[in-house]
Amino acid sequence: MTINIEYEADNKLDIPYEKIIHEIMEESLDYENCPYEAEVNVLITGNEEICRINQEFRTIDRPTDVLSFPMVEFEAPSDFDFLEDASAFDCFNPESGELLLGDIVISVDKVIEQAEKYGHSQTREFAFLVAHSMLHLCGYDHMEEEERLLMEGKQEEILNRKGYVR
Repeated sequence: MTINIEYEADNKLDIPYEKIIHEIMEESLDYENCPYEAEVNVLITGNEEICRINQEFRTIDRPTDVLSFPMVEFEAPSDFDFLEDASAFDCFNPESGELLLGDIVISVDKVIEQAEKYGHSQTREFAFLVAHSMLHLCGYDHMEEEERLLMEGKQEEILNRKGYVR
């Protein structure tokens, strides 16, 4: 798996964020039975930049904790079967053969704020945001109540499997 991480935030997280990203991304793809090696880009930034990105791509003028930009349009969440079709060729990096899942943007400021708000560690909050975003990259959403509950259950299971508990 290729994970490209850029840390552009002024605030520094005193947690092993690279280790967390690798563990949670690999566990998420294992949990979702992804049959491919994958590539994901991660930008770790602050509230100002994530607000700008949120405004640009979602027309929401406020910071958020995490943004997900999937590269694959799944017919059903984590249904990787359609990628066997030749028309899905552009979903793969031609040099590495890895599945181009997409991009994740995380706000350090929100990690710090939400860890305090929810009464758990920054490590747990960061891991949660990575798991949440990985499920989005695998085609999950939480617009409907049933989808939200399914996604929440999967997030908790992924985090528990790696020991990131509240």
